[in-house]
Amino acid sequence: MRLTYATPKAIDYACKHFHYAKAVPVNPIGYNVYNDADEWCGVILYGWGANKSIGTAYGLKQGQCLELVRVALNGKQSCTSQAVAMSLKQLHKDCPLCRLVVSYADCDQDHLGTIYQATNWIYEGVMNEGDIAAFIVNGKKVHKKSIYSRRVGGGMHCPQTLDAVRKYLDPNATVFRTKGKRKYLMPMDKKMRKQIEPLRQPYPKNDADWHKIDREQFKHKELNDGTGRLDTDQ
Repeated sequence: MRLTYATPKAIDYACKHFHYAKAVPVNPIGYNVYNDADEWCGVILYGWGANKSIGTAYGLKQGQCLELVRVALNGKQSCTSQAVAMSLKQLHKDCPLCRLVVSYADCDQDHLGTIYQATNWIYEGVMNEGDIAAFIVNGKKVHKKSIYSRRVGGGMHCPQTLDAVRKYLDPNATVFRTKGKRKYLMPMDKKMRKQIEPLRQPYPKNDADWHKIDREQFKHKELNDGTGRLDTDQ
């Protein structure tokens, strides 16, 4: 398996064809993934995420915390967790100021975060459970950002409220409340790991997905050995 830097064209294709969200993040740091047969498998992307203050809770400034925003792969890779670990190692070289990477597993998609568990990310818990994440407009789920992007009376952006959506878009619209997202943390240095380790909660799991974690095939005890060098025990 090997990685290369992903072009905008590769990122666009992988996100729209290999990821359930069908959306392309803004200005991501992207890596192509190739399997041992040198077949292109898709991309792994990092970025600032939707929350510009993503690192504030951990005492980090902007630029010190990134989000793993997409694992958009087609399934031809031999080990997804290994591909993620390789991308983290490269990210550490490309963004040496980054001290923490955050990622989320979508509860609405019944995702547990299996690849994060396989590579020893710290599970912090479920975030934003019960929040209004979207609206059901004309029978389709529309994200709040997409609602805001629509122009309504006088050319203004549509407010992200149920009353506004019913007024301008669909009188029968309803809200979609999310089950939340499972939050995972990957420290990029030893000091950060020590700081956030107390946040660790037991991994969520079920019988259907837990067997996918093959720790004999890919052992990942510690991404950082304390010397500024990311290591994977493969």
